[in-house]
Amino acid sequence: MFDKRFGVIASAAAAGALLLTACNGDGNGNGNGNGAPASPSAGGAADAGSSGAQELNFLSGTAQQNKARPKTGDWANGPGKPATQPVAKKWVQLSAAGAGGLNPVVVNGAGFTLYRFDKDTANPSMSNCNGECATTWPPVVVAPGGRIFIDGVKKSDVGVVKRDDGNLQVTIGGWPVYRFSKDLEPGDTNGQGVGGTWFGVTPDGRKAGAGQTGAGQTGGSRTGGGEAAKPATSVTLSDEKNFGDPSEGLAGSGCQNVGRDDLASSLQASGSLKIWSGKDCKGTSKVVNGNVADLSAIGFDNEISSVFLG
Repeated sequence: MFDKRFGVIASAAAAGALLLTACNGDGNGNGNGNGAPASPSAGGAADAGSSGAQELNFLSGTAQQNKARPKTGDWANGPGKPATQPVAKKWVQLSAAGAGGLNPVVVNGAGFTLYRFDKDTANPSMSNCNGECATTWPPVVVAPGGRIFIDGVKKSDVGVVKRDDGNLQVTIGGWPVYRFSKDLEPGDTNGQGVGGTWFGVTPDGRKAGAGQTGAGQTGGSRTGGGEAAKPATSVTLSDEKNFGDPSEGLAGSGCQNVGRDDLASSLQASGSLKIWSGKDCKGTSKVVNGNVADLSAIGFDNEISSVFLG
């Protein structure tokens, strides 16, 4: 049985075929044999650019519902870590959800937000994030023969593309998808709007939060009016734009003086807070909701001396 299967795969590899197979199974990749080949979407299987037959199993529902093994797939990666071990490439979960101020946005099986990059292309699918970029933005990869659990995402919108390093990267609507290394908790959206080119990805591959304001948006600030985000209880202030190091963290409730005065050029927060130009929450102030990748956009670059949290 093994030799026969190997021969089929080898023959397909010689033809340069890429096969995505939809099947129903027990969550451990054991299909019932009734699955039909998935029709490639634009930017999906047909754009994978892979030589060699690859079988991907699509299963409806979450990894938990399909009884995926603990410490495998999305559950094997720590916050911001790329999927470098084979066990971490066994499966990927794509779920439509809400995160930060983004709704809908796609999250993985551990609840981390997935992103798309404007410098990539969707038709044909191609990733332009390699090297150091791929360290900051770990690509969502899956092994040949791996499983993709789809939960609120259409199978026809999902595909893979072969990266420069040979890994198969998952695509949605043709766009290669990534995580952000500075998202440290499920539901974080710290990558939203970074550099004006990174955005959460919607279930059909569009930019999440397009036309929205509030948490997770670049320059997401407001001076009142409308529905406020929940109060933030912590904030990270970075000396560089787009959340670059060095940085300083503050947490608690009430007025907090900044230890390193007038140096912040960007900030990350899960909720709303008020920033002040003077110590002890005095001087000029502004309410911001969520992340601000460039404080100069709201006139507060190198101006923050204190913040009000909670």
